[in-house]
Amino acid sequence: MIVAVRFASMAFCKTYNHNFNEEHKMTQSVFETISRYGVVPVVAIDSVEAALPLADALIEGGLPIAEITFRTEAAAEVIALLGKERPELLLGAGTVLTVENLKKAADCGAKFGVAPGLNPEIVAAAGDLDLPFVPGVTTASDVECGLSMGCKLLKFFPSEAAGGAKMIKALSGPYAHTGVKFMPTGGVTAENLKSYLSLDIVAAVGGTWVAKRDDLVQGNWSAVTDRCREIARIVAEVKA
Repeated sequence: MIVAVRFASMAFCKTYNHNFNEEHKMTQSVFETISRYGVVPVVAIDSVEAALPLADALIEGGLPIAEITFRTEAAAEVIALLGKERPELLLGAGTVLTVENLKKAADCGAKFGVAPGLNPEIVAAAGDLDLPFVPGVTTASDVECGLSMGCKLLKFFPSEAAGGAKMIKALSGPYAHTGVKFMPTGGVTAENLKSYLSLDIVAAVGGTWVAKRDDLVQGNWSAVTDRCREIARIVAEVKA
């Protein structure tokens, strides 16, 4: 009986370790891709019809990644459509404020989730769903709370209002050795992008300027593509 329990326990441990390792590898892969691109376009999209032209503009500009925010009713449908029609686009769900948002994002095919704040219930649910998740932080206490839950990529929000690159540089002092990275969002622009990406502790930034609401409404896809190309140039210059 004891032997049987011991073997069962060993089998459980092996399965748990395998699942944990697979989840860790997937999260690392997503976060490494985010870091490689340097900028995650943050998009609030009202019309499903604009989804494919948006994706094509991002891909053509060399920035095949997007965070579709749950600020609009179209978000879930857009994520599902792009996941099916543009699988080369790394899709994330943003403004994830509830577990229901999170589950819907995962069901629709989102590869990662982002939130403006740090909700332990949502972080735990993301772990259960094996969905890489980036919760939001502003203070040192937030950072420590995130680290205690195993989060290694944190959205610094609202970045410019909370001190911007200078604040993140200050936070790097006590926390860089933990391996934590930041994704500052809020007030980041093409003009101050270099000041953020030049910090080792910054993996990428969230960019609301890449595909603005007016661009989506008016169909300014060439403008979106041009911004993506400019971002690619800046990222390459910083990482050189």
